[in-house]
Amino acid sequence: MDGKLVQNSSMAVNKQAGIFDKCSGFTKAREFMSIGLYPYFRVIESAQDPEVTIDGRRMIMVGSNNYLGLTNHPEVKEAAIAAIKKYGSGCAGSRFLNGTLDIHVKLEEKLARFMGKEAALVFSTGFQVNLGVISALVGKNDIVIIDKMDHASIIDGSRLSFGDTKKFRHNDMADLDRVLKDFNGRGKLIVVDGVFSMEGDIANLPEIVRLARKHGAGIMVDDAHGIGVLGPGGRGTAEHFGIEDDIDLIMGTYSKSLASIGGFIAGREDVIHYIKHFARSLIFSASPPPSTVASVNAALDIIEREPERIERLWENTRFMLKGLKDLGFNTGTSETPIIPVGVVEDEAAFRMAMMLHEEGVFANVAVSPAVPVGKALIRTSYMATHTQEHLDKVLEAFKKVGRATGLIQ
Repeated sequence: MDGKLVQNSSMAVNKQAGIFDKCSGFTKAREFMSIGLYPYFRVIESAQDPEVTIDGRRMIMVGSNNYLGLTNHPEVKEAAIAAIKKYGSGCAGSRFLNGTLDIHVKLEEKLARFMGKEAALVFSTGFQVNLGVISALVGKNDIVIIDKMDHASIIDGSRLSFGDTKKFRHNDMADLDRVLKDFNGRGKLIVVDGVFSMEGDIANLPEIVRLARKHGAGIMVDDAHGIGVLGPGGRGTAEHFGIEDDIDLIMGTYSKSLASIGGFIAGREDVIHYIKHFARSLIFSASPPPSTVASVNAALDIIEREPERIERLWENTRFMLKGLKDLGFNTGTSETPIIPVGVVEDEAAFRMAMMLHEEGVFANVAVSPAVPVGKALIRTSYMATHTQEHLDKVLEAFKKVGRATGLIQ
């Protein structure tokens, strides 16, 4: 082969390899690893209970979304095992083709009844629900309007749609009204988190409903952190405000209160029927495995049978919110079991998380882009199954670490 051809071929390969340059240039995470301040991908060796095992050491877990403490419930586990024995470990195909089992249909009927809607549709992950639903419904002449602090899956679902995406300031109803006014005459879908996953505050759904009616917009609520938490029956943010009939679509995930993995959308039958035939993340993804479907079914039974779990969750929430505020921490606008502790700088948040880890408390870190730049925080979340002893120990750890870092006096 001609030497110049060989040289040119080598140069072409080198140019193509440039796609990976960003990978070798990404050093920030390794820098934090090298100084022992990397708080992610910690390996847990036990169930998601109020206490977990890490490196053989028991720690109090305040970083889980297992709000009702059902992920290790005997009834939930037995249901999963029984489903595997009957149906096997997977469905080997999509819902659209060979992957719809009778238990999928029964769960959809049960979720629709639970949410007070005509129909429901289950997906393999909560993320896929938002990707599929938003991109299916929002066409090229439509607008999807989202809160600036909405979950990443809502943002990505909006990007996948052929419509335009407009954001309004977090929970700012005057700004939402302004955005809606700009697009009168076009199809509009407002999509918000019911409970915001980092801040722990609740969307102003009554005012969103009023504005949606005023401007002819549809409403979709991502209630991943609301179902099993808000409302007398644990049916989420809409039930909390008593406006279930005013919300067009309610999305939920199983990976929080429902003790599994997956998600669903609930709404009018004709809308769900449409989504079933146009949501690419449903049509082209493998079906939820039998064990996860059975787990959710069992979890719903427990939620309806044991409302005291929700009551206990709120007792713990009120205690911790007051306790952290009394110590002098900034908990922002939280009013749910998600209680953030404001730290400001990213490195300070990493340092605080690892200091808490040393004190036997597992808490999460949120930095940009999960939160705005300069608003890093320690994200804590609580379970119905935390004991008073657990909570007292967590407050003591925060007190010690907060003083050592100068965050509180």
